Amino acid sequence: MAASGETTDSSVRRRRVNKSETDTDTGSDLSPGEADHGADSRLEPDTEKPLLSGSYWLTRIVLLRCVAFIYLVAFCVAYNQNKQLIGEHGLMPCKSYLNNVKRYVGGKIGAAALAYTPTIIWFLDWSDMDTNLDVMALVGMALSLFVLVTGMANMVMMITLWVLYHSLVSVGQLWYSFGWESQLLETGFLAIFLCPLWTLSQVPRRCPPSIICIWTFRWLIVRIMLGAGLIKIRGDKCWRELTCMDYHYETQPVPNPMSYYMHRSPWWFHRFETLSNHFIELIAPFFTFMGRRMCMINGALQILFQVVLILSGNLSFLNWLTIVPSVACFDDASLAFLFCSGGGAKRAVLKIQSEDASGRTIKPTKGMMIRRVVNISLGVLIGFLSVPVVTNLLSSRQVMNTSFDPLRIVNTYGAFGSITKERTEVIFQGTLSPDPKAPEAVWEEYQFYCKPGDVYRRPCFISPYHYRLDWLMWFAAFQTYEQSEWVIHIAGRLLSNDSSVLSLLQHNPFQGPDPPRWVRGEHFIYRFSQPGSSSAAEGKWWIRKRIGAYFPAVDLQGLRGYFQSRNWPHPHIPTQKH
Repeated sequence: MAASGETTDSSVRRRRVNKSETDTDTGSDLSPGEADHGADSRLEPDTEKPLLSGSYWLTRIVLLRCVAFIYLVAFCVAYNQNKQLIGEHGLMPCKSYLNNVKRYVGGKIGAAALAYTPTIIWFLDWSDMDTNLDVMALVGMALSLFVLVTGMANMVMMITLWVLYHSLVSVGQLWYSFGWESQLLETGFLAIFLCPLWTLSQVPRRCPPSIICIWTFRWLIVRIMLGAGLIKIRGDKCWRELTCMDYHYETQPVPNPMSYYMHRSPWWFHRFETLSNHFIELIAPFFTFMGRRMCMINGALQILFQVVLILSGNLSFLNWLTIVPSVACFDDASLAFLFCSGGGAKRAVLKIQSEDASGRTIKPTKGMMIRRVVNISLGVLIGFLSVPVVTNLLSSRQVMNTSFDPLRIVNTYGAFGSITKERTEVIFQGTLSPDPKAPEAVWEEYQFYCKPGDVYRRPCFISPYHYRLDWLMWFAAFQTYEQSEWVIHIAGRLLSNDSSVLSLLQHNPFQGPDPPRWVRGEHFIYRFSQPGSSSAAEGKWWIRKRIGAYFPAVDLQGLRGYFQSRNWPHPHIPTQKH
């Protein structure tokens, strides 16, 4: 009986094994989505197996989520600030800009207008431009949030995100003139080709990640870092003398609290920082072409470098965005730790790898063949558009943050080619005094959200968020107001207590019934206080010294001609109460 029992048990076990094998064979016909949601026990043993190198299913999920996160931040910034900057009553209304472009191209909205300013706003109702800007930002936020949360996207969604943001950048004028706008557009364009056309699945079996698309991301991070490194070597001599970091933390556009302490690091540490910067930007990018392991080392170095920059300053979403193409340096095996062992995506990839290893690959369909042609075409397009970029990188007259095509598909980048050695700030001040020259006139200061102003206020930490006006004020401080006429435009708006412009500021000292009679711009040199000094003991983060007037005291009546000559709407002169 015992022997018979063992034989019976063995037969049962054999039948169960055969049943499992049959189920597995049958399961190979299931779509990844069905495999993801089935959660059956037959795949559980596979979850313990390590993923094989050389595939990029999980890499695609991480890349899409990273791109979606940057889009979400960018559209959030647009929703909160566009109306004040380029809206109906903004500082630089996009409607006026589009009308000027329309006149320039012959008065018609056609191919010439689209080539000069590629934006869908051409085809929208201009009677309520603020609503147009808000709807575009909200749709962008909703789509990017969906991709971020689910890790799923298709080409239609990613094209929509790219078109929406491109439309905003194209009409953003000065406020969208930063290099990271083109970098986001290029990154977003490449992300379109990571996805299937219609399907929404984290692991779409019939749309494997293209190695060509992965290499376009790698090529992007190589160009970003080489552009940044070469512009430094060719630019300010302090990069060659290894002294630039002696000034950078104090003089960068928007310092954060860590900048205060990093600035006081020992001289040898600043030299080490500069040498490390040169290594990561000029040497490490070539690791990308030296095999899987060296490519991953470059990816890790670039991500670590960007994290350090994020912690030491507020550079908008630039550093977060630069992390995105670095992710393409890693394959599924190296990113598996980011996914739960029992997660649907990881199980689906394990199943695909198992099928491929056993020779049970799916037969290429017509759609898959078309997709291969599209991927090859992408590689050819990026290669062709990279020619002027590479030429620029090799040129002794290298320019940075420049687009060579109207759609900004392939661009050249760079940052901090020169370092300012002194920090200067423009401080807006207003007074209720009828005579701005009177000794008894009391001048009160406006405070921006993040730009240094009040010496007792701690530097902010806002990255990856971005206050566009604060950033532009940094540029205005080492220019003249004649070069930055929008500064006078702001002064006029402050004189009328304009709510849209005031929403871009943190503190308005004239919140009562009476707006200021006069507004002026004062020019100061700012430097960090010394930790442990008497100034620091008083709570001062900054010490400042007045240089002189940036622009003289102005009133609304005196600005009338100035505004009319530039076709700016003259602010309403409010009734003064006494």
